[in-house]
Formats: sequence, C-alpha cells, structure tokens
Amino acid sequence: MLGDVVDLLRCPHCGSSFVLESNGVTCPQGHHFDRARQGHLNLLRGPAGANADTAAMVAARAEFLLAGHYRPIAALVADAAVGLVAVEVGAGTGYYLHHVLDRLGPGSRGIATDVSAYACRRSAKGPRTGAIVADTWAGLPIADGVADTVLAVFAPRNPGEFARICAPGGRVLVVTPMADHLAEVRRARGLMDIEHDKHDRLLASMTTHFSHRESRPLRYDLDLSPHEVDLLIGMGPNAFHADASNASDPAPIRTTVAVRLDVFEPQRWR
Repeated sequence: MLGDVVDLLRCPHCGSSFVLESNGVTCPQGHHFDRARQGHLNLLRGPAGANADTAAMVAARAEFLLAGHYRPIAALVADAAVGLVAVEVGAGTGYYLHHVLDRLGPGSRGIATDVSAYACRRSAKGPRTGAIVADTWAGLPIADGVADTVLAVFAPRNPGEFARICAPGGRVLVVTPMADHLAEVRRARGLMDIEHDKHDRLLASMTTHFSHRESRPLRYDLDLSPHEVDLLIGMGPNAFHADASNASDPAPIRTTVAVRLDVFEPQRWR
C-alpha cells in the first residue's frame, strides 16, 4: 500500500519528498524509482549486500512464523507500541509490524524496510504497509520525526537514524535474544552462540541518542518438529552456514525462547 505512506518517504539521493505516480515515485529533482509489481519500492542506493535474505530464507521464515511460534514475541512488541505510524527495520516478512498495526488500530500505517527484495515482496502484502528495500546502515529513506514507533526485532540497528525519524513522544523497540535463547537447538545442531555481553553492548550503542526506559524479558518453551527446526535454522543467519543448515536430526526438540524487549526514548524529544 505505497500510497498510504508515500508522504513519509524521502529520496535517498537528495532527501526530497516524493510524488506518487502510476508506476512508482518521483522527486522534484527528477529521481524516479519504479514500483515492483509485487507492490514494494526499491530505494537502495547500490546493490544489496551479501547478507540479504534469500528467497528460501524468506519462505522458511514465513512458514515458521505462520505457525505461531513467535506470536508471544509479536504480542510483547505490539503491547509496547504507541501512536499511528510504525516503522520496522530489517522487517523480513513484516510479521511484527503487522501485529503492531493491528494493535494500533485502523488509522495506523506502517513502513517495512529490508535489504532483501524477497522479504519486501512478502511484507508488502500487509494492510496499510509500504514495503521499502533499504539498507539500515546506509540511511533510511524516511522523513525526519515521522515514526511514532520504530521496531528492530532481531534486526540491525542504526541509533542515529532511529533518532532522526522518531517523532516527538515516540519510542524505539528493540528485541534481542538472551544468552540461552534456543539453547537446545543450538547444542543439537551446532549453531552459533549468542554473546553474553549482547545486552550491555546494545545499551552502550543506544545511549548517545536515547534514554533507556525499560526492559521486558520473555521466556517460554517451544516444542518443534524436525521440519520446524529446519525452518528455524533456515530463516536466520545460520542459513548461510551450509553445515549447520543441512544437518538433519530426526528427533523433535523442546527448546527455550528467551528474548528481551528494550524500550528507548529519543533524548532530543525529552
């Protein structure tokens, strides 16, 4: 639904606002970007990096999330959201953003950004959502001070950009895994560990631009079939490690979901 959010976007080349056209958007300086037939808009200033999710990764994530395994995480995030405009960076399929928009009500609208065009094809299907191919590290093609809620759920963070786009009274919601998140799956499949100082590094990286309001931990058990374990591995960074993603174990696994939601408020609005 690009028309719902075009006023919130800015040209990645010159920073001008866009005019919506039948086949895409154009800024007053003549920079034009075509809208894909799936509904998303590619505003990357260069080629996507090697870390962009593949079609197979996005399909695995969509199937895993559709089964409801991470619905408690989505509820945790949605409960902390405010306002009527939400932006999710590294949004993948837009799963968390769509839950937030449902919570905020029919007057809300959202922008899902991801460096993967395959991901944006999925997130563009959500109601009142504009899907934008963009690199969080390179700068978000979003206007200053327009986002009431910024989401980064297991996603890259750019505190300076988050502070720039956050509206007065807005907040940034960051979800990160705790050290024992999916520990049983990690042990069984030999996956990458989670750094024990991850939360400390998050807080340190955000304090230049934000005040830390609160942390909300979430823990629950999850019973996964072998196929669901394969989906879980295939939808994240471990998918790039062939040995881990292809290691098949015929036994189901009970594992622990252990994540933390941190709520931040931009210092410039305090």
